[in-house]
Amino acid sequence: MSLSIIGFLTLFFVGGTLPFWLTNFFFSFVVLNIIIKLIFSLFLILDDAIRGGRWIYKKVKPSEHLANESDDGISRSDFILKSGIIAAAVPAISLPAGMIIGPYKYTLHQPTVNLPNLPESFNGLKIVQISDIHAGSFYNKEAVNKGIDLLLAQQPDIIFFTGDLVNNSAEEMSNYMDVFSHVSAPLGVYSILGNHDYGDYEEWESEEAKSANLRRIKEIHGELGWRLLLDEHIYIEKGDHKIALIGVENWGAGFHQIGDLSAAYNGCEASVKLLLSHDPTHWDEEVRKLYKDIDITFSGHTHGAQMGIETGGFKWSPISLRYEKWAGLYQEEQQYLYINRGYGFLGYPGRIGIWPEITVMTLNKANA
Repeated sequence: MSLSIIGFLTLFFVGGTLPFWLTNFFFSFVVLNIIIKLIFSLFLILDDAIRGGRWIYKKVKPSEHLANESDDGISRSDFILKSGIIAAAVPAISLPAGMIIGPYKYTLHQPTVNLPNLPESFNGLKIVQISDIHAGSFYNKEAVNKGIDLLLAQQPDIIFFTGDLVNNSAEEMSNYMDVFSHVSAPLGVYSILGNHDYGDYEEWESEEAKSANLRRIKEIHGELGWRLLLDEHIYIEKGDHKIALIGVENWGAGFHQIGDLSAAYNGCEASVKLLLSHDPTHWDEEVRKLYKDIDITFSGHTHGAQMGIETGGFKWSPISLRYEKWAGLYQEEQQYLYINRGYGFLGYPGRIGIWPEITVMTLNKANA
């Protein structure tokens, strides 16, 4: 574990002076080293336990001779050790590969939702959603820009951003303002805050500094040309019809709960209501219970754990142990929840199987 100890000591003394993305990489390799050694150590412990059991058995019943395992091929001990090497090789190969391939492998997800009350003018409405940018984690601006090019190539009618612009500090956006200022659509770009945008995971010199950071983040949304919704609703008009868009500050089970959906919803009258709420737990905890006429809720937050399996309609991720609903489209009765897998990344600087997502949702009038 010497490499791990040296790594942690180095991070402790110099981590604060390194760029966030570089610290992230360094920390990930330290953790990877620990994981590999831990997995192999478990197999060594198992081998030692079996050897100890055999020794005790021989002492207790010396007259009973144990068969020589090597006579029939590989011994039990060799099998365990080689299994340990194989098991340790899985994270040793997959995690670095995910750091090389995964962070900017932007993937389109294209769900369609049919709404019976959708006004005719909005039939075929194309909504693009991104979430969880986490600008401080980026280290390849060109790749980020290509993701935005892919987004704009979908020719969306309207764009939603569902929170976590940064990891902690508004300063993280300084090098990416020119990239995300290109995000635009005919009916506008609308955004909300996520739990990371409030600066709760940073040590600030004062509460005033923390408040100033939040104010700056809100200003950035405006400078990008995005309409930030703070516990309020607006109407999107097309032709002679309108639909309602509701946006709340962060509200999640176990996380920041300052969003006030009742205030945002108050006075909202439209045949279709769309909600932007960063944390998907809000849907089950409050939206479905109290606001049954909110048709679709758009969320993010989970990142799909940035690793898992998605193939042939099957999907699994470790995040499913924490969140019942963690990625994609869900429906309960006549209400829908869509959870974006995130545009950026946080912590582990990579993705395996759960790629960064650009959602392209089409709204159709049911039976149209």
